Amino acid sequence: MLKAARMANVRRVLVHLSKENNRPQRAKFQQSIVGHFCAASKDSLMVNCGLNQRQFLISDAEFAGSKQALLQRPTFCPIKHLSDAQAASLPAETRDRGVDVGVAILLQSACRKVLLTRRSKSLSIFPNLWVPPGGHIEPGEQLLDAGLRELREETGLCLQDGEFSWQMLALWESVYPPMLSRGLPKRHHVVVYLLLLSPESHQQLQMRFKPDEAEVSAYTWLEPQVLASVAAAEDGAGDPRKVAEDLPPVVRITELQQGSAETTTIPTATFLNTAPLQGEDVERVSTGTKFALRLWLDTLALQPK
Repeated sequence: MLKAARMANVRRVLVHLSKENNRPQRAKFQQSIVGHFCAASKDSLMVNCGLNQRQFLISDAEFAGSKQALLQRPTFCPIKHLSDAQAASLPAETRDRGVDVGVAILLQSACRKVLLTRRSKSLSIFPNLWVPPGGHIEPGEQLLDAGLRELREETGLCLQDGEFSWQMLALWESVYPPMLSRGLPKRHHVVVYLLLLSPESHQQLQMRFKPDEAEVSAYTWLEPQVLASVAAAEDGAGDPRKVAEDLPPVVRITELQQGSAETTTIPTATFLNTAPLQGEDVERVSTGTKFALRLWLDTLALQPK
């Protein structure tokens, strides 16, 4: 989903924060976006957001071109639990990064399957995790344009105006490493999840794929039944949601290696893995993706069949 800048001189769009009647200020790396607007015990709230003078602005007041959206962080958000001493120990280079903005595209086919991609093991953040296509917004881009560009760069799929409908799902405060027990924060993002509805089947869409192996090591299309259980396998939850017992034992994926694409299967249980508290991460669906999938599942009842 998110990756390092392709060129050192590319200036990414950064989050700016504003409270009513206050001037927008650039969010600090060690500052929780959710915590800026609400009590420390809360992990979600409704905000107004949008691009404003080439920067991404999150505010508790409406502004020109803004959209209202849910902003959420995980209960174990490292920034939320960062002590003053830990924040002071962060390298100056890290503290000066600010908070970057990314866009992730939840692409739904005509048969209500959703595309997930497995990030390459060589990527510097969140390697080998299953996520929707996405990445950083570049200066001058609109949210949808950035998402479509990342979709094209990662999968080769080029969608034109009139080939889909779309809506904003929500915002997610993302930090890497994802838990403080696994190291001090190195990256801090707000991820904008967009839902794209295509009238084409997943087979038709896949015929136009030319994935970038440097970023994507595999991809799959998952149906609502499986995705509901994926979303229920919530990371850090004290009381996990019920997972369906009638899931297929394996999931069919397309794996990419040395320029070739091969269809294979992996255990469905891989997609139900949760984030470990310590040590090496495991192949799993990212926490932010599970959050977005829960919201996507809520949209299905509103979609025409």
